[in-house]
Amino acid sequence: MNSPFLIVETGQPVASMRRHGTFPHWIRVAAGLTRDEAVVANVEAGDALPSTEGFAGVIVTGSGAMVTDKHPWSERSAAWLREAAHEGVPLFGICYGHQLIAHALGGQVDYNPAGREMGTIGLELHPHAEQDPLFRGLPAQFPAQATHLQSVLKTPADALVLARSSLDDCHAFRWRDHVWGVQFHPEFSNTHMRGYVRARHDALAREGQCAKQVSRDITAAPHARRVLRRFVRHARHLRRTP
Repeated sequence: MNSPFLIVETGQPVASMRRHGTFPHWIRVAAGLTRDEAVVANVEAGDALPSTEGFAGVIVTGSGAMVTDKHPWSERSAAWLREAAHEGVPLFGICYGHQLIAHALGGQVDYNPAGREMGTIGLELHPHAEQDPLFRGLPAQFPAQATHLQSVLKTPADALVLARSSLDDCHAFRWRDHVWGVQFHPEFSNTHMRGYVRARHDALAREGQCAKQVSRDITAAPHARRVLRRFVRHARHLRRTP
């Protein structure tokens, strides 16, 4: 039996999308993990984080919270992630998780000067991403789903930026050889993304964007999902390699 992954739950989907389940459920399905291959710790609700022993790796979810608010549960999680990273545990952060890992390792997170990024965005890989275990062989440009206000403005020392978009210079990074953060949502389907756009209709209108147009431009993002599934495979390889 494969060792399970720990999914650190840092928030809930917008209310209108909760009928589709939780972020850990979306991630588990997108990652191709069975129920027995995932253990969830809801840190936002007060769950304590366990020992990393026995886990193949750790995946950190997105959240409606802001890393810069430094909620006690978030700061405790950051300290735990920092220790896990330095112990060599494979980590993969999504959106808030991406930002939280960067913050934990000494990077800078704040509101993106370019504003909200939402919908299916064009991801552009840096040439050196071809040497990365999760991104090698993927097209130099491919679509991904995104919804965020904050970004990683400065990566931690020893981190390598792998991808960018027109509104965010750090859409993916790797720290050393076992920690990744992605600002995009590899677990989002078209349904998830359209639901988020509907939920943010008023905010988009205030910012001069048309939610209907953003929704019309949503497309499938299979390469983004491949990144998550590759992490699962690679994390297992790293844990088995002495």
